[in-house]
Amino acid sequence: MKGLHRVAYTVLWIGGLNWGIYGLTGWEVGSLLGGMNSVLAKTVYVLVGLAAVFTIFTHKQYCRYCAPNAMDKKSGM
Repeated sequence: MKGLHRVAYTVLWIGGLNWGIYGLTGWEVGSLLGGMNSVLAKTVYVLVGLAAVFTIFTHKQYCRYCAPNAMDKKSGM
């Protein structure tokens, strides 16, 4: 599961950077993959969405800050 978490996290970075580039410039990275209607671009967008869903449901078990008692472990309590 740790490997899947890393893949999902990486895909989320890619999706986030895509939205940032689009917001700043109006240019969309999916255009490199054949445009919004191409099968490849749609596949990438679906993978970004699935990565987000996976991360939402598994984040607490992998995040050292969100884990139960994470602050207690760091402060020595």
